[in-house]
Amino acid sequence: MAAPNIVNVATITGKTAVANVTTIASDIVTNSAASGKVFKINSLIISNIDGANTADITASVYRSSVEWKFAHTVSVPADASLVVLSKDTTLYLEENDTIRLTASANGDLQAVCSYEEIS
Repeated sequence: MAAPNIVNVATITGKTAVANVTTIASDIVTNSAASGKVFKINSLIISNIDGANTADITASVYRSSVEWKFAHTVSVPADASLVVLSKDTTLYLEENDTIRLTASANGDLQAVCSYEEIS
């Protein structure tokens, strides 16, 4: 089934995904194949919980076995947060799309992603 026409929807469900970001690319939000949904990503916030060291974040949309980066090795200072996506930079995930995150160091970065499942 194709993603719905977002002008004529039946359901919008608000969601929030959270993750500890590691040096291995990991999915934070996945819109499965044939879901019949489109996901509107409202925000993606990365927080550096390390009190001393800067860490880098890479964020991408994974589609058809290809990573399309929308943030590449962006520094997040110690004890700070970075807004990667916000209402000004909305992103839609189509069926079989995933947002993947990778950190430069394990244990330093956490992610919070707010999104809507639209069907």
